[in-house]
Amino acid sequence: MAQAKHVLIYTHNGKGYIHENIPASVKALGEICKAQGWTFEASEDPALFTAQNLRKYDCLVFSNTNNETFDTEAQKMAFQQYIRGGGGFVGIHSACGSERAWPWFWANLGSKFVRHPKLQPFPIKVIDKNNPATAHLPETWAWEDEFYYMNQLNPDIHVLLAGVTTDLEDDKKAEYPGETFGQLFPLSWVHQFDGGRQFYTALGHKSEYYSDPNFRQHLLGGMKWAMNIK
Repeated sequence: MAQAKHVLIYTHNGKGYIHENIPASVKALGEICKAQGWTFEASEDPALFTAQNLRKYDCLVFSNTNNETFDTEAQKMAFQQYIRGGGGFVGIHSACGSERAWPWFWANLGSKFVRHPKLQPFPIKVIDKNNPATAHLPETWAWEDEFYYMNQLNPDIHVLLAGVTTDLEDDKKAEYPGETFGQLFPLSWVHQFDGGRQFYTALGHKSEYYSDPNFRQHLLGGMKWAMNIK
């Protein structure tokens, strides 16, 4: 029998905007873990980030973390050691706005938040259906969300989902991203960075999204990928 997995659902926010979706995201992620037979803890306490404590976890889920996610350099080092030791990492929505002054964090997550136009519907193109985070989705997924634009994209990311920018209402589109990615922009990916396994999705602004079956399956698949569960 496979050893039970243990997950940390981490929600710490520094000074700045804090998402109202955090309780809904924690509830959904906890229910996902229970359904899989995984144990979990949910916390916003960065003091959990010590090398000894992080050994307990098979996956760290940064659920709508934002701004300064750690209080000390020692906590950052413990997080780095966890990843370098083969740990699993999942970033959801505003996690890309965390630790914007720390290049290693951007590289680990895969990018850094720049801005978003107003919340609106847009189509999402499934780039890779051979991943557990996307295998259940149609080739084009109709969705509504904040369309996150990011920069500092790590060139080793493997894109799973890309949002179609063609009809977005966005008067700053010409400034960024312009034509950088054509009419698509990466919104979810996986990669293996610095010894760890990482999954990120830019989706998930509204609380009610965490009750959506397709979005829940997307998160479950990403967690499985990060923990290398076939």
